[in-house]
Amino acid sequence: MPSNPDWVKALKPSGPQGSELLAQERAKSNLNIDQLSDFMFTREILERNERILKILLAEPVFDKSQNYFRGRTERIEASLARGKRLQQLSVKHKWTKEEFQAANELISEPTPYGLHASMFLVTLREQGTPEQHKLFLERAEAYKIIGCYAQTELGHGSNVRGLETTATWNPEDKTFTLNSPYLTASKWWIGSLGKAANHAVVMAQLYIGGKNYGPHPFVAQIRDLKTHEPLPNVHVGDIGPKFGYNTMDNGFLLFKNVKIPHINMLARFSRIDPQTNKYFRPSNPSLIYGTLTYIRSTIVLQAGSVLARGVTIATRYCAVRRQFQDRDAPANEIGENQVLNYTMVQIRLLPLLAATYALHFTGRGMINLYQENQKRMNDNAGKLADSKRAPGPEELNPGTDLLADLHATSCALKALGSTTAAEGLEVCRRACGGHGYSSFSGIGSWYADYLPTVTWEGDNYMLTQQVSRYLLKSARSVLKGNAPDNDTSRILKEFMGRRDIGAAFDVIGSDTDLVAAFAWRVSFLTFEALRHRDEDKQSWNSLLVDFWRLSTAHAQYMVVKNFHDALNDPNTTRQLEADTVALLHKLFRLYALNTLEREASEFYSSSAVTVRQITLARTKTVMKLLEEIRPHAVRLVDAWKFPDWQLDSSLGRYDGKVYEDMFYRASELNPLNNIVFDPYPDSKVLFRKDERPDLRSKL
Repeated sequence: MPSNPDWVKALKPSGPQGSELLAQERAKSNLNIDQLSDFMFTREILERNERILKILLAEPVFDKSQNYFRGRTERIEASLARGKRLQQLSVKHKWTKEEFQAANELISEPTPYGLHASMFLVTLREQGTPEQHKLFLERAEAYKIIGCYAQTELGHGSNVRGLETTATWNPEDKTFTLNSPYLTASKWWIGSLGKAANHAVVMAQLYIGGKNYGPHPFVAQIRDLKTHEPLPNVHVGDIGPKFGYNTMDNGFLLFKNVKIPHINMLARFSRIDPQTNKYFRPSNPSLIYGTLTYIRSTIVLQAGSVLARGVTIATRYCAVRRQFQDRDAPANEIGENQVLNYTMVQIRLLPLLAATYALHFTGRGMINLYQENQKRMNDNAGKLADSKRAPGPEELNPGTDLLADLHATSCALKALGSTTAAEGLEVCRRACGGHGYSSFSGIGSWYADYLPTVTWEGDNYMLTQQVSRYLLKSARSVLKGNAPDNDTSRILKEFMGRRDIGAAFDVIGSDTDLVAAFAWRVSFLTFEALRHRDEDKQSWNSLLVDFWRLSTAHAQYMVVKNFHDALNDPNTTRQLEADTVALLHKLFRLYALNTLEREASEFYSSSAVTVRQITLARTKTVMKLLEEIRPHAVRLVDAWKFPDWQLDSSLGRYDGKVYEDMFYRASELNPLNNIVFDPYPDSKVLFRKDERPDLRSKL
């Protein structure tokens, strides 16, 4: 790479240095960063991450200096090399599943093995029998076979019941025939399928004697284990470049009457007796969709961290970046103002900072709920039969209390959490001004890679229908007097008990009342939707916008409630200093009141608040909270403990050396600067000199 001349290397940014400005920011706050970080993640996990980071930094293959300069083919090549080395290190250091995941998060890009670890292994583990574990799972865990989870098709995504790939039972030779009868039956968007996988869990419509029994999971070998070429009558490949996520080989897959053995139908929850050809359905059909529920739960947990990366970068940069003079600054304060001092920047960034903590505590609660329900399902599997369940994985009877609440919670929070994170990242990028558009900001590529989360594992708008369906059924149960004992029924009952009296919540002065106002709004919207559906007989399609609003309200209530519960948990006050808890309460109020102000029409129309309260929330309380949180902003993002190597951002450097790093990357790491153009149109020569180094030696 070309080196800058000495006179350029000697130059420094004008005015106060970035390192000085961030040091001043951290000195403004007494927040105990290490204590807060230990509380959020545990000291054990933070030390584990530091240990794994040292291992990764010592490996040349994980060098990130060329990440932003590579084209798609080169990125896939580098990512495959990293994926291979990562698995080697996992074996060498005997990493647990959690340690392996931590290493992936530090690398911060998907590898072609990503869906093998996150979906293929999970599905085999959760839906396979002991015999199938021996046959498939053990080899997959040892990476002797590489797999993926092939559900989505070219013509169907969220509508799993509409999948067109078929698996027909052949009683004469005890096999299944996998077939793709239409072009739209092509499996599509399947991570790790394009080039890496030689096996796939294929979701296909099960046909027995001409009768369709719905989608079921089948293990299919798709490539030869020695040559890695596609097997006969299997057409498979990569779907091409995407908006982001271009280190993953998302693929397509078509079958032409491919036979697989009886053992290849994952049979923990449903099976066919090969002797009698009789089909045994699961005690509850929703059990076969445990993988999706698990993934949605992890998405909720990750949303806070995903958003926190962008907020960290933008907050640090806006503390270093100085633009214009404050019109009302004292005469002795000369120089340009820090961008973070402008309230127009604060109102964009600080509520997002509050959202990172709100989503973190909500995500922890979501994972605990998932684990609890998995245990209860395993303990009570024989008691879960639901003969009235309608077709489709998303249809649930609210009487099936073990699953319905978790399902609705995972759908609602997945939709809200991933939408908040994705949209928030773009707000962070724009808050960084022009430099936010540079790849070196570290936000654009992170945003592009995260963006598919709002549509995979259930499109966010589609998922809101499942949440609303559950809430309407719960409301009907409340009206009939046979509702299960859970939080949803409780808030609906409380609303019914005092709706004629009114709410009168003190949302400005009481955190408890603030949570109650969110619950009231959910209940009001639920019974309004129920009236439109049951009394006015409006069509389902005509109510979809109302259902989206209802689901969003329900998710926002759960986030506010989880955040409030976490801060009032005795463990919180025992492990954190009083000043830290008080600051977290301010973040809670900022998140809740800013959300209330944005959704003001619904809170007002439900009579949860008055116009005066909305006005006070906007003009007084929220603005005062911004002022009070502002001195702690840098320390609050520091508490997330993102290493610079993980962020890979010029703008978000911990030491504040923003401009030095940006200029270094552009001038010395940029391979285009090793090329001399021939600029004249009449010349057939494109490059007069090309001295780009061969980077393959690092792979």
